[in-house]
Amino acid sequence: MSNSPSRLPADNILDGKTSATALKTRVAAEVQRLKREHGLTPGLAVVLVGNDPASEVYVRNKGIATRETGMNSYEYRLPAETSQEALLAKVRELNADGDVHGFLVQFPVPDHISQQAVIDAIDPVKDADGLHPLNAGRLASGLPAMVPATPEGCLLMAKRAVGGPLDGLHAVVIGRSNLVGKPVAQLLLRENCTVTIAHSRSRDLPALAREADILVAAVGRPNMVRGDWVKPGAIVIDVGINRIPAPEKGEGKTRLVGDVAFDEAAKVAGWITPVPGGVGLMTVACLLRNTVIAACRQHGLALPDDF
Repeated sequence: MSNSPSRLPADNILDGKTSATALKTRVAAEVQRLKREHGLTPGLAVVLVGNDPASEVYVRNKGIATRETGMNSYEYRLPAETSQEALLAKVRELNADGDVHGFLVQFPVPDHISQQAVIDAIDPVKDADGLHPLNAGRLASGLPAMVPATPEGCLLMAKRAVGGPLDGLHAVVIGRSNLVGKPVAQLLLRENCTVTIAHSRSRDLPALAREADILVAAVGRPNMVRGDWVKPGAIVIDVGINRIPAPEKGEGKTRLVGDVAFDEAAKVAGWITPVPGGVGLMTVACLLRNTVIAACRQHGLALPDDF
């Protein structure tokens, strides 16, 4: 199949449910193999500090998905007034726990806790979120690393859209965060794309976006990318999750939208991810995949080539 994206005449929605279900099925099969052949059950732990409603939902969904794939799920809920030192002590405890192969601290944390201090304290080999500076450096150097789940999900969805290698395609990433923008650019480079990283200071951002065969929007600004920013036939990966007022649903109601003006862009794009129902679903699936990878590396076990 050609690696040039093209407009689909019927449905060009790149839904996350299909991709996530396929990946979770693959993860579950690998978990069963590890149990059967090595007596190893991968374990994923999540630490939640405080009671942020969105974080509560994310943690609950991660726990459900972890158990559905046959892995062990561990959840630690700490009060909002937990001190930074107490949280770091919990991180060190999980670093030393042989039953936990991957873990993360759900962000955001309360203002009195340094997010970077938490990231730095996580053992890089158990860094399920792939945010430790050592993992970031290894990814940039082309070495094996724990890869952030959302960027990995973006890459897998782009590859699904193309149906083959991404070699030679021009990818434009709007956003330069450590969580998404920078790592997704590194992953696309690894796939032999030509990569442009754009951001709020970029000159003529719409013109840059129109050059993209793969356009990744990760800026956290609702509906910023308009339909006329999209090259006809491009793959559009919308990472944004923004809550905006929805008066049509009633007073005080809101709805979720991405960084891309979906209705406009869908008329032009070859493939496009929706919000909700797109990249967010893949994030959890890739987190589970990361945990299996971490478990195998910690036990010196090889993974299948296609995992």
